[in-house]
Amino acid sequence: MEKYRDKNGSRNQRGWRYRGGSYKPWRKYAVIYRSVLMENLQYAANVAMGFLTYFVFIFIFVKLWGYMYRMPGELIAGYTKEQMIWYVMMTEMMFFGSNAASVAGEAARDIRGGNIAYLMNRPYHYALYVLSKYSGEWSVRLPMYALLAVVLGTVMVGPLPRFRLAAVPAMAVCVVLGLTIHAVFKLCISLFSFWIEDATPFQWLYDKLILVVGVMFPVEIFPRTLQPLLKMTPIYTVCYGPAKLIVDFSPEKCLEILAAQILYLTAGFVLMNLIYRKGVKKLYVNGG
Repeated sequence: MEKYRDKNGSRNQRGWRYRGGSYKPWRKYAVIYRSVLMENLQYAANVAMGFLTYFVFIFIFVKLWGYMYRMPGELIAGYTKEQMIWYVMMTEMMFFGSNAASVAGEAARDIRGGNIAYLMNRPYHYALYVLSKYSGEWSVRLPMYALLAVVLGTVMVGPLPRFRLAAVPAMAVCVVLGLTIHAVFKLCISLFSFWIEDATPFQWLYDKLILVVGVMFPVEIFPRTLQPLLKMTPIYTVCYGPAKLIVDFSPEKCLEILAAQILYLTAGFVLMNLIYRKGVKKLYVNGG
């Protein structure tokens, strides 16, 4: 079989498209992302069904922190009342807007159901395929929840003090990197289904750690002895870091968080690829 049919855009036997003697494998994932994005845009109304749950969570936390902050101008762990409530709004926005459970659920179902044997022979990397689909989903969900968070925060608490509009692009980059890191680690946990029957308990532990330590409360609320340890976990890069930049931006903090995110994202991709390759090898050894 010939490697190329022509020079201007043919496919080889693995399905990769060549242009001028070279191929661009990222095009496959861009097509997957775009198709999922268009599909979710058609059903954007379904996303709005979760707004009520988000509102209930925010309403409870507004009342909770309103009770905790009894004196005007009082600080708790270095946060004003407005900053603390906005912090929770931003972390909950990322939690609801990302729907990272879809990543874990799809990978676990494919492995347990045997569909992985078909998907891993397609002309793309299975893990990147799942992440591309996930990106198409949150690209619709996250802006909708971000808009809802801004409206609720402005109405229920007031504008965020000292918010720096010029820093929004840097904040957005940190949020996207945080969502990607979260999805990569959840996918790593799901890939353990190659060896264990059900990885759901491990997903539950990971989600609750992120929810309690990073989403509901900032790292500074915990004892000082634990804070350095917490900052070495994915919590720092997934939710705490991006939300911290939104409520209290500083260039130094932004560079620190970006460096940690790049490090964690690189480590996460290496770990994900290693687990996937080991799992596929095990599947081949056992006859698919």
